[in-house]
Amino acid sequence: MKRRTFIAGAVSAAIAAPAVAQTASKMQTLAIFSPFEPQTLMHEKSSNRYYRALFAELRRLGHVEGRNLAIERYGKEQNTAGSGPLAAQVVHDKQDVVYVVGPDILDLKARTSTIPIVALTGDPLAQGLAKSLSHPGGNITGVSVDTGPAIYGKRIELLRELAPAVSKLAFLGLRGAWDGIIGRATRAACKAAKILLVPALLDPPTSDAGYRGAVNAAKSEGAGALIVIDNPDALEHRAAIVEAAAQARLPAIYGISEFVEAGGLIAYSLDLVGLNLQAARDIDAILRGADPGGIPFFQSTKFELSINLKTAKALGLTVPRILLARADVVVE
Repeated sequence: MKRRTFIAGAVSAAIAAPAVAQTASKMQTLAIFSPFEPQTLMHEKSSNRYYRALFAELRRLGHVEGRNLAIERYGKEQNTAGSGPLAAQVVHDKQDVVYVVGPDILDLKARTSTIPIVALTGDPLAQGLAKSLSHPGGNITGVSVDTGPAIYGKRIELLRELAPAVSKLAFLGLRGAWDGIIGRATRAACKAAKILLVPALLDPPTSDAGYRGAVNAAKSEGAGALIVIDNPDALEHRAAIVEAAAQARLPAIYGISEFVEAGGLIAYSLDLVGLNLQAARDIDAILRGADPGGIPFFQSTKFELSINLKTAKALGLTVPRILLARADVVVE
């Protein structure tokens, strides 16, 4: 696989954090709560580059697992009765700080107003997590993957540059996303673009077969393309999703660049590495005594456009030169 890499977007500014931190003297506790990700990913040597970035930054700031930091991981393996009961277990275990990945922050929010929480989540204001981005108040701060509804319109615009004939688009994702903010924003973007949007939804627990079935159902209902909603669950099943889209001959746009590396057509993604670096700085600040309510929520301003030329060719699509020139990553 040959790749060309370019630099795009503005570099995100970090909130105040020490450049060189002293190692804490006592053992402190961090919980990682991501009910739809395998616990095996939540490690310093993970195959997931976002967790690697998180742990590398924590180490740089002086927090080393087994030396002065104890970590409890609450992932897919522990999620046997639903994310609500798992959130209750996190609260029962009384960690010094909890790092939450994904929309299940609401399950945790409902169960504690005192345990400090750093969240990688959607719009914190729309979810009622913060009073304002600059001063969240309460016990929750973090980083937001939501840059407003415009990003969904941008993804649809990019997909149509590759597949201009598409008039019916399938929303592939979890039912909760369709019923919530993401679904509403995507429906609004499709209405503005005069594209019919149909749901291709899954309920947890999910599986490769479930995603394949949803893609095939979308195809049978006349969808001409897919917009795949980015979340940890979809990322885990990316190989099956990409394979199903290829077999159904459906152009698809994704929100995470790993899908393009796995053979997906196009992705317009946030700087998730940068967001995890910032999350580590927030965790560090809280472990050193900062009030999470006074730490601003951070929003990324850096985006990455990835295109897979091999997949475009297999689908019979021509990538416009102007789109190719804008790409940050091109898989040939």
